[in-house]
Amino acid sequence: MEPYNMESFNFNELPEVVRQLFEKVEHLEEMLLNLQPAKEDENDLLTIHEAAEFLKITPAALYTKVSRKEVPVNKPGKRLYFNKNELKEWISAGKRKTLNDIRRETELRMTKPKKYV
Repeated sequence: MEPYNMESFNFNELPEVVRQLFEKVEHLEEMLLNLQPAKEDENDLLTIHEAAEFLKITPAALYTKVSRKEVPVNKPGKRLYFNKNELKEWISAGKRKTLNDIRRETELRMTKPKKYV
């Protein structure tokens, strides 16, 4: 059946018009859902391969870091899992300070009153 415009249908055709309208709304909804990026849960656990990909290193390099206890990991049983937030914090903790950061810290220390015990 041909699509209707708002002025070309009568009362008897109303059920068909509503059906077509419903199909169009469903189609629009599906299109909108496909446009939205999937929301990533920051607390999702990652496998060794996903964590290695996230850190942009090889799984072997990640295994080495795990064995040296350099990276936060969860090990229930035999498998390794990594929390994405913890990995981000671990990366941030390794940030090297800039000269401005060091100057700011020094100025803060110099302006704080000393505590004598």
